[in-house]
Order: sequence, then C-alpha cells, then structure tokens
Amino acid sequence: MSAQIRHVGKLSLESTAFLLCDIQEKFRSSIQYFSEICVVAQRLVTAANLLDIPVVGTEQYPKGLGHIVEEIDTSKMKVFEKTKFSMSLPEVHSYLEEVRPNLKSVVLFGIEAHICVMQTALDLLEKNYEVHIVVDCSSSRTMTDRLFGFERIRQSGGFITTSEAVLFMLLQDAKHPKFREVQKLVMESAPFQALVPKV
Repeated sequence: MSAQIRHVGKLSLESTAFLLCDIQEKFRSSIQYFSEICVVAQRLVTAANLLDIPVVGTEQYPKGLGHIVEEIDTSKMKVFEKTKFSMSLPEVHSYLEEVRPNLKSVVLFGIEAHICVMQTALDLLEKNYEVHIVVDCSSSRTMTDRLFGFERIRQSGGFITTSEAVLFMLLQDAKHPKFREVQKLVMESAPFQALVPKV
C-alpha cells in the first residue's frame, strides 16, 4: 500500500503563477490598508517580472470601478475584465495553460479577501491547484471580513502566507542569480496592517 503524498505547499519557479485580484481605483477609499497592500502588490509584481513568473490581473467591472491602480505596474501583466467574483474564468485558465502548462501552485492576492479572493481560492482548490494567499497583500472593507476570509480559505486547504515568505521560498537559495535584486525589494519590512498586534 503506497503512502499518501502530503501536500505541504512548497513553491517552485517553474510551476507557479501569480494572480492579482481587483486592486482597482474605486476601492481606494473603502478597503482597509489599501495603500499598504498596493506597496506589497508592486513588490510581488516586480519580483515576478525578475523571476519570469507569469502574473494575471483582473478588474471587476472596470467601467464602474476603474482599472488596476497606477502604483502597480501592469506592463507585463495579462489583465482580464470580469463581472464574476471569482477570477477562475475560462479565459484565465486558457492563458495560464499557454504560459505555464505545468502549473501547480497559484500565489493569490488582492481584494476583497472574503469575496473575490476567497471565491477564486475555492474554485482553484477544487481544480486541485495549491493556493497560497498573501495576507499582507489582500484586504477587505472590514478587518473582520478580511481575517475570517483568510480563515475560511485555510479551512478549505489554502496556504496562508506573507509576501516575504513567498519570495524566499521561490528563490530557495542565496546563490540564485536574482537573489540580491529580490532581497532589495524586502529590505524594508512590509508595512504594518494590523494583522498582528503592534508591539
């Protein structure tokens, strides 16, 4: 009888994609720690570009809610419009199959944590992807919804993590040729977002 394989959520550069969910202009005034998650989102996008990781972005009804904020570089990102809350759209999956045919792990971040991010995570988990939620880059209008959105994803098998943990797991070794460039991105800690008590 073969032993059951335990999925521990290790990331590798060759089988990972980043998904940026709906960090749009209209949400700027209503989302908790919006400017802080934009800072972290840009770090992740910059690192993805350095490491040749595909990034998919979505915009929820951009005609009414605006586009991805200008603080985030979308020049190398494939962006899809949507009205469905989940990012798990046929066109998104077709694109990912094209650019990352051996996709195993998705690093997911954006807004709102308890709606679009959570529904995306559940859809991807049902499709047997490993899903990593970046908590210092995902938020909601209230901290209650934000934190319980993360907990709901964890209950369903998603991995709850931070931007720095993701980047160093992808690098795996200080000998990686892009190590110093990525290290510079996290030399200053991610901005405080009340995910833990301030001490």
